[in-house]
Amino acid sequence: MLDYAMNYPDKLGNALLEHIEMVVITLASSLLLASILTILSVYSRIVSKALIYIFSVIYSIPSLALFALLIPVTGLGQSTAIIVLVIYNQYLLLRNFMAGLNEVDPAIMEAAKGMGMSSMQLLFKIKLPLSKKSIFTGIRLSLVSTIGIATIAASINAGGLGSLLFDGLRTMNVYKILWGSLLAAGLAVGTNALLSKLETKM
Repeated sequence: MLDYAMNYPDKLGNALLEHIEMVVITLASSLLLASILTILSVYSRIVSKALIYIFSVIYSIPSLALFALLIPVTGLGQSTAIIVLVIYNQYLLLRNFMAGLNEVDPAIMEAAKGMGMSSMQLLFKIKLPLSKKSIFTGIRLSLVSTIGIATIAASINAGGLGSLLFDGLRTMNVYKILWGSLLAAGLAVGTNALLSKLETKM
């Protein structure tokens, strides 16, 4: 196993970098979209419930099926994978963001309103700082989920660590299967631990 890593460091390194790139782009896009949807949801409970319900239904669809639905529109490759991953992440992010915002003590909100704060000030100066735990939980869950589903995205030529796994399964190469699995699992565990420490410090 170590011999394979010594002989083909470029294959392992390129697959890992492709995976990280896909995850970073997905997370950045997911957070941007989730922030916009959260702001819209804050001002309307109907919109909030509707969005969470819609994304929960989408989240229940197997990733391969959703990839297949988008391929005729966006084609094979990383773009389709990122679109699917961003859509999946909205359920995890929006649900946790809204849960944190809705759990803010009403007494604190009333006091802030009494001080003359506007709706946007209430959101950014009161609700968001008091919802950090739920926000970080949502980000951590979406990140780990993205790393896992991005591995499956190799089935539509998106690259990443999944390419090692699928190539290993196709050629019955145990070393590729093991390295693909270990690197994907290690990336998920490592990022989860890093975010947990960051959350504790903040």
